[in-house]
Amino acid sequence: MQQTEALLDRFLAELKPLDPVAVWAHGSLAGGDYQEGRSDLDLIAVLPALPPRTVWRLAKLHARLRCEPLAGQLHCTYLTPSADPGRRHLTWAHEELFKRPVTAVTRRELHDFGRVLHGKPPADLLPPVTDRELAAFVVRDQRDFWRPAVDKAQLWSRDVWVDLGLVTFARASVTLREGRLISKREALELLPGLGAPVAVVEDVRGRRYGDPRPAVENRAELTRAYLGPAIDELVAAYG
Repeated sequence: MQQTEALLDRFLAELKPLDPVAVWAHGSLAGGDYQEGRSDLDLIAVLPALPPRTVWRLAKLHARLRCEPLAGQLHCTYLTPSADPGRRHLTWAHEELFKRPVTAVTRRELHDFGRVLHGKPPADLLPPVTDRELAAFVVRDQRDFWRPAVDKAQLWSRDVWVDLGLVTFARASVTLREGRLISKREALELLPGLGAPVAVVEDVRGRRYGDPRPAVENRAELTRAYLGPAIDELVAAYG
C-alpha cells in the first residue's frame, strides 16, 4: 500500500491550494478489498466552486501526477457543496476530464463505509440514499446498460467487460435481495451459486488477486450466455 498512500498524499497536497471542503474514498479503497496495482482509486472531492479557472487548474494537477506510480488508476469526481449529485459532474478518469453523475451506489458506499481523507464526512454534504432509490438505480443499470451490452459481442473480448459484468451482476443480485452492498471478493464467492460459469469466475478471481489461471478461451461466449438470461430474470423479479 506504500505507492497508494504516497499517491494519495501527493494528490491531497496538490489539491490543497483549491481549499477542498472534503475528499472521500469509496469503492474498494474504502470497502476493504483494495488490490494495489489492480484496483482503481475511486475518490470524490468537494470544492468551494468550479469556475473555468479551477477546471484548468485541476487538469494541470492531474497532468503533474502522471509521473506517480498508479496515477492512471486514480479517478476523482469533483462536486461543490450545493451540487445535486444526480447531475453530471466534472470527473478525472482514464487519463481525461469528462462529466458523469455520482450514482446511488456510490453515495450509499460513501454513507456506509466511505473513507474521509480530508474535511467533512459524507453525511454532512450528501443526501442519504433510500433503499428504494438504491434498488431502482440497480435495476436500471442492469436493464438499460448491462443487458444491451451483452448483445454487443465485440465488447466482451476485453477482460474488463467480463470481470465487471459478472461482478456487477452478483452485487446487484445481493443489493436487490438483501438491500446491502458487497465487495468484489464476496461477489466472486457468490457467483458460482448464482449459476455463473465456474471456470470464468476463477479466471476473474485469479487476475484480480494475482493468482493467474489458464485462460478460458471462450470466456466471452460463456459470460454472455450466462448474463443475458440472468439479467432478464433479475429485472423481471425486481423491475
